[in-house]
Amino acid sequence: MIQITNQNRLIHFGRLNVTLVSSVLRFLSTYKTLNNSNIVEPVKLAYASYESMKENSNVTIHPIVIMHGLFGSKNNWNSLSKAIHQKSQRKVIAVDARNHGDSPHSSEMSYKHMAKDIVQLLNDLELEKAILIGHSMGGSTMMYLALHYPELVEKLVVVDMSPARPSPSLTEMVKIFKVMRSITLDGSPSLSKARKMAEEQLAKVVKPLALRQFLTMNLVEAEPGKYKWRVNLPVLEQNFSTEIAIFPNVAEKVYMGPTLFIGGSNSDYIKIEDHPAIKKLFTRAEFLYVAGADHWVHADKPAEFIKIVTNFINQTHS
Repeated sequence: MIQITNQNRLIHFGRLNVTLVSSVLRFLSTYKTLNNSNIVEPVKLAYASYESMKENSNVTIHPIVIMHGLFGSKNNWNSLSKAIHQKSQRKVIAVDARNHGDSPHSSEMSYKHMAKDIVQLLNDLELEKAILIGHSMGGSTMMYLALHYPELVEKLVVVDMSPARPSPSLTEMVKIFKVMRSITLDGSPSLSKARKMAEEQLAKVVKPLALRQFLTMNLVEAEPGKYKWRVNLPVLEQNFSTEIAIFPNVAEKVYMGPTLFIGGSNSDYIKIEDHPAIKKLFTRAEFLYVAGADHWVHADKPAEFIKIVTNFINQTHS
């Protein structure tokens, strides 16, 4: 009687071991999946570099890295990058964000990913620090980077973007995505004609001509007579409302380096009443508004923009 009971106990104990092992294996599998989901894989960003042959070997001068906004590219910053380089005497690196320009496409699109792309670029170029400039989406990327990797940032310039709350104007982007998806370009004999046709179709939703022309710069020839959007439109649209339009929660993160927010006087992206909330994240934030400029401050008032940026860059900050 006792022997049978002991055998049953042994059998029961063995079953417990099997159950325990199975539970541990399931936990490890789940942990591995969750852990892998948190891994941020950077992409190799395409970039253009602006520098002169003259170098000062006795002084470390950190370069300037610029990121464009949604639907932009490094090409939009060509003339501005040259001017900023000339007036600051610093190397300027203008990048294409992931899913834009000549940079790789990816199904992942968040500020965590875009910031990590810049960190990877700095590592690849063996750069200890940089001055960061970003417009709109690029501004949010550079803010996120400064808050999470402050040791890599000498100064920060944010162009018409706020971490406090999204601009009401961003709601218009939903309509723009829809019309961009619906554009048909059958029978276009040339790229210029295709862009003209796209511009006419965009006019149903996008009223400013300059904005329509800016968007159609993303049309490229996939093969003779066939055209496509150079940006990864499906991924941008899918992630816009949750990952691009809203600045992520960065509780307890602070950047204490010199920071300049440049807004357009005709834009609603950086509201004066949001200054206190912004200064909680960026303790040394300064704010300047360019008269007569809209969201694309650097394109609307390039001379004023260059002067403001280079003055800030060249200024000595303790």
